[in-house]
Amino acid sequence: MENQSRSSSGPRSGGPGGPRGPRSDRGGDRGQGGRDGQRRFGPPQRRFCIYCKDKNKVIDYKNGEQLRRYLTDRGKIRPRRKIGTCARHQRELAVAIKRARHLALLPYAPEHVRGMNA
Repeated sequence: MENQSRSSSGPRSGGPGGPRGPRSDRGGDRGQGGRDGQRRFGPPQRRFCIYCKDKNKVIDYKNGEQLRRYLTDRGKIRPRRKIGTCARHQRELAVAIKRARHLALLPYAPEHVRGMNA
């Protein structure tokens, strides 16, 4: 019996590019931006803290509409990597959100979850 290499005429070898055809005919467009202009690989775009940029902006627990932007639809505080704040301002945001929740300016749980237990 002879030893046949896999690249010659094995069952998996479908010619150039493997069993599914040449690489250029395969679906994804890796490295070309992806859908909606989002990058798929590589370092993420650098976000800057809006509170460090604009020194006049203040984090205030009484401003519920401003703080609501930093909550998910489930009522959780968004992480730093998503909103781009620095560590200092993220801590201030968390304290302000917790104070606003305590005063009932912001919900602890979203409305669609609160209605389930009633």
